[in-house]
Amino acid sequence: MNLKIAVLPGDGIGPEISRQGVDVMSAVCDKFGHHVEYSYAACGAAAIDAVGDPFPEETFRICLDADAVLFSAVGDPKFDNDPNAKVRPEQGLLAMRKKLGLYANIRPVETFPCLIHKSPLKAELVDGADFVCIRELTGGMYFGEKFESDERAYDTNAYTRPEIERILRTAYSYARRRRKHLTVVDKANVLASSRLWRKVAQQMASEYPDVTTDFMYVDNAAMRMIQEPRFFDVMVTENTFGDILTDEGSVISGSMGLLPSASTGESTPVFEPIHGSWPQAKGLNIANPLAQILSVAMLFEYFDLKEEGALIRRAVNASLDSEVRTPEIQVPGGAHYGTREVGAWIVNYIRNA
Repeated sequence: MNLKIAVLPGDGIGPEISRQGVDVMSAVCDKFGHHVEYSYAACGAAAIDAVGDPFPEETFRICLDADAVLFSAVGDPKFDNDPNAKVRPEQGLLAMRKKLGLYANIRPVETFPCLIHKSPLKAELVDGADFVCIRELTGGMYFGEKFESDERAYDTNAYTRPEIERILRTAYSYARRRRKHLTVVDKANVLASSRLWRKVAQQMASEYPDVTTDFMYVDNAAMRMIQEPRFFDVMVTENTFGDILTDEGSVISGSMGLLPSASTGESTPVFEPIHGSWPQAKGLNIANPLAQILSVAMLFEYFDLKEEGALIRRAVNASLDSEVRTPEIQVPGGAHYGTREVGAWIVNYIRNA
């Protein structure tokens, strides 16, 4: 198979973990006889510094021309600490999602047996937790009408029936491939937009009689995720709720550095780790590359290259079992491995598998 991959390293630790993801992808392609071509492009703070735009037109064209985007992270403290900044790195991420029509964000949450002790929750609660959060990505408050002055501000949480239907169909397709349980998360007791979500979901449920559909208010879902994470199979919700819930879910595994994601929709899909740019760790060779590497596994699986994705997952599990881990998940007294060393170990495992 021939693959054209747009690589967007971004900011902070992004370039460091991006290199590991690219190395792993290249090793897998070599092993399975695929040809891969990489095109690099700027986004986030790096793009603002270069051309004044967090998602330049050239980057957009490169993404459009690719089969998939391997993205890393955006964000920089010099923008975070300036409330008057008119252009921010995160605007590049929103622009990429909107321009590429990436309306579905897929975030799997799973636990690793050898890392159960790293979770902030009790082992008996998280052991075996395995669910997928599906977040609507191009509607809601992040893209609705906005107003801001010194005395008043608002963000409009607007959704249309077609927007809701298409993300629900994505969620149902995942539920059918898993344990056939879908939880629709909303705030229908308060918000008109949520009442439309619930109405549409109730109407669509009859089209999927093989899937158990239930409904949960977002505050209850936030509690249930902590009290009983094994309850969930597939969860679907709107943009703002999804942003919050997926970050909450990410800590269940014990480290945000372990979880990948995919954003799919009308155009080129994007695969990325769920963590941020962690600028404080930039250049220190301590960032965990596993979420980026597992994003590569999701990329292969998106193109139905299941063996390739499975090999990456085996390599990641083997690295964890062998205690080849970055500092935040290393066992006490364990050997020191940095970003590069973990990536190189996994590449070597793939080449020798």
